[in-house]
Amino acid sequence: MAGPKLKTVTRTQGNNKAFKDGTVKPKTFEPEFVEVNPLIDAFRRMVRGSEFDICELAITTYICAKAHGKRFTAVPVFLVRAFHHGAILYNTSLGMRTPKDLEGKKVGVNRGYTVTTGVWARSVLQDEYGVDLSKITWVLSGDEHVAEYKAPSNVVPIEKGKKIADMLISGELVAAIGVDVDHPDVKPLIPDAEEAGFKALKQRGHYPINHLVVIKDELIAKHPKLAADVFNAFAQSKQLYVKQLKAGKIEKMTEADETAKKVMEVTGGDPLPYGLEPNRKVLENLIQHALKQGIITKPVKVEDLFVPSTHALKG
Repeated sequence: MAGPKLKTVTRTQGNNKAFKDGTVKPKTFEPEFVEVNPLIDAFRRMVRGSEFDICELAITTYICAKAHGKRFTAVPVFLVRAFHHGAILYNTSLGMRTPKDLEGKKVGVNRGYTVTTGVWARSVLQDEYGVDLSKITWVLSGDEHVAEYKAPSNVVPIEKGKKIADMLISGELVAAIGVDVDHPDVKPLIPDAEEAGFKALKQRGHYPINHLVVIKDELIAKHPKLAADVFNAFAQSKQLYVKQLKAGKIEKMTEADETAKKVMEVTGGDPLPYGLEPNRKVLENLIQHALKQGIITKPVKVEDLFVPSTHALKG
């Protein structure tokens, strides 16, 4: 195969399996796959040390990293999407009746404030339930991937020695985002969360993006055809996956597969569209919430986030 070997990180799943197993081969480079488990460790290593040439990355981590001048740029390949209505758990013993009751209280956030699930979950609270996010104290269990990032004043670190789950169970936190807690007093804040997510999809086409793919800027400059080739490799792999999904030929369906299948049934089209234009609305929505929540301090255009040679591509 012509072209350089490039260290590539992407978790194996349905839509990129054909790329990772060699069924789909890029034209201008040879991927040298690096397995990082858990994947979030790769996010930090990419943001802080540019360790990889091509890397799957959480989208709000990317938006924040780009604002701080990190030297990589995305292609519009959106590997992971999810609904986040079910990401918010609350303590039922504290007398809260609606999401608005979170105002004036402390809410936990798993890991950092810029974590994508947290951003999307807070957007649900704001857009669908009218919650004033500035009136909540957000308590973080970890730090940010982008070390230079400074969070708003109502975002605080967890006290040393404490855990978000324990604080939620005890009532020190009224709710938390992105945690797994098995306790009779802890339940999802938004009832019928899956139904609520699909309702948002049906009413306004809302299917949040979680992960995309970035490439080092130095490689984009050195190899003008690289970005489009990366896009096409991932797109071809995903198209094979969607074909299998439609034909019912996936033997062991994961939760992500089931969701993609249901999205396909609801929309009548590709459940995982790649490309800037098919995703412009959801990307603009995320940028707006990144601004509102203090993830970034200045507006950014969708086009500025992606390699110019990929702006017109669809997959």
